[in-house]
Amino acid sequence: MEEQEIRLLKGNEAIALAAIRCGCDGYFGYPITPQSEILETLALEKPWETTGMVVVQAESELASINMVYGGGATGKRVMTSSSSPGVALMQEGITYMAGAEIPGVIVNVQRGGPGLGTIQASQGDYFQCTRGGGNGDYYVFVLAPASAQEMADFMDWAFTLAFRYRMPAIILSDGVIGQMMEKVVLPLFKPRRTDEEIARECPWAATGRKNRRNNILTSLSLDPQWMENHNLHLQEKYRKIRECEVRYEETLTEDAEHLIVAFGSAARIAENAIETCRERDIRVGMLRPLTLWPFPTDAIRQYSEKVKSILCIEINAGQMVEDIRLSVEGRCPVNHYGRMGGMVPTPEELVQVITKYCS
Repeated sequence: MEEQEIRLLKGNEAIALAAIRCGCDGYFGYPITPQSEILETLALEKPWETTGMVVVQAESELASINMVYGGGATGKRVMTSSSSPGVALMQEGITYMAGAEIPGVIVNVQRGGPGLGTIQASQGDYFQCTRGGGNGDYYVFVLAPASAQEMADFMDWAFTLAFRYRMPAIILSDGVIGQMMEKVVLPLFKPRRTDEEIARECPWAATGRKNRRNNILTSLSLDPQWMENHNLHLQEKYRKIRECEVRYEETLTEDAEHLIVAFGSAARIAENAIETCRERDIRVGMLRPLTLWPFPTDAIRQYSEKVKSILCIEINAGQMVEDIRLSVEGRCPVNHYGRMGGMVPTPEELVQVITKYCS
């Protein structure tokens, strides 16, 4: 019986090794700080010699997302990775994939902006990813890991969701999680699917079979009624996802008088601060969204009817807080604390913030 492998890894390294093990067929990417270790780790591991996984350094982020589009259209498990300005360049390909219902995984290890910004960590891409940075009415899955272990764990989850619903999935990390080293239990190797298995599991895929109906959306439709019907189909899919795929984690919420909502590295830091505040008899708990889209709207709405206030902590100027306020609908006060430009709050800093807003 195969034993699980335990290693000390950066978050970026963990996601690369997990991709190999979860049966990824192809990676297409372009180096950019702070996520370059993903491509570098794959190059060192040479999975094309062991599992048959293709690894290509594309000439640009634009090329890499279009390679993912092509690979996903054939039913292959394919992915790319980048950081904030690189993902901005991918938005045209992502919206095309959403419209054509092509599965694929995009890893975004966020850095500060706007524009080229800084190479330091940020959570400034929340809007870019959860709102859809391209044109049209569409969403993509957005998963928010908070540790190197979750970087590894979320890889297979992202592929599962992408193929279950035929749409892109983004793993939204940041420079803190991508660069920090932790103990990681790597997943067991999953065999890559054969062409026959792909044809059976993905009847929509372009596999070269004869007498196959075209299931891949073409680039343009001149029939507005057809296009509206297709959009209605997508919206129904998104409604089902909101009902079935919301995931979040609760910490010390049973008796909480105040609720912290944070994701990713901000949640890691907040968790430490909450422990200190509890020692000072400040009854505060935390809800950490694992899916930023679909967002845990109902859960936050329910908490807003029980707690005295909600504090959103982010490493940005205030983005997720807008979704929280829409969820709460004025039932309780919603405050926000954020750092920008690559500045990351300390646990001691958050203790002071929580004491200010929650006591």
